[in-house]
Amino acid sequence: MKYVICSEIFRGWTWEATVNFVSGLGYNGIEVAPFTLADSVEKITATERFKLREYAEGKNLEIIGLHWLLVSPEGLSISSPNRQIREKTADYLKSLIIFCSDLGGRYMVLGSPKQRSVEPRSTYRETYDYVCECLLSILPVAGRNNVDILIEPLGKSETNFITSADEAINLIKQINHPNLNLNLDVKAMCDEEKPIAQIIGSSAEYLKHMHVNDPNLLGPGFGNLDYNPIKSSLLNIGYDGCLSVEVFDFSPGAETIAAKSLEYLRNVFGQNTGG
Repeated sequence: MKYVICSEIFRGWTWEATVNFVSGLGYNGIEVAPFTLADSVEKITATERFKLREYAEGKNLEIIGLHWLLVSPEGLSISSPNRQIREKTADYLKSLIIFCSDLGGRYMVLGSPKQRSVEPRSTYRETYDYVCECLLSILPVAGRNNVDILIEPLGKSETNFITSADEAINLIKQINHPNLNLNLDVKAMCDEEKPIAQIIGSSAEYLKHMHVNDPNLLGPGFGNLDYNPIKSSLLNIGYDGCLSVEVFDFSPGAETIAAKSLEYLRNVFGQNTGG
């Protein structure tokens, strides 16, 4: 397992300052929110992409992949009843796949709760079909670029579509593509009725990535959630992916969030995780 942190808490920092700080703390990787670099990755040139990757690699920091995929440009949705919007979104996701590959990334976490929710003028079945249509459109590009699209179940307060691991796995099974897998988020799992250990156990076949945080919207160790059962569950299924710190309350400051989260993960999972 590797210790990773998501980049949006460093929004406003330069890439170099972010990489220096994250690497200096001892993280193994960084997970990029594209909107922190540009409102559209299509504006980021090949030379700029090379420099982003080169600088991170020079600091022994791996760019794991991308998340918060559809924050910008505005107006994107994979669940819109409007076909033109869905097609525009699929085209942008293809651009993101290429961008992810250019950075050396392996995973794209498809969270984007508002851009996948069932809209008032749609049914759940229609939305399900829209999302499948989009995924089937982009997965050949993902396969050619060695990038996995990871479906992320999220809490019911965030979205009304794919709010459980079981729901995500059913979608993954139906599409049945090797580059479509699962991301689990600790905060979101706390919103399910099943115990976290049970969710992790039943997700073993598809689980490729983990977002770690606390139901209080801060990092692991900032609240009352005990990660030892999570550790046991991950060890039981032989998980060897990333533990990626993703928070939603930035008020303690990026430096504090990053340092204390890593300290807690090391206390639970050990000092020498990753490479």
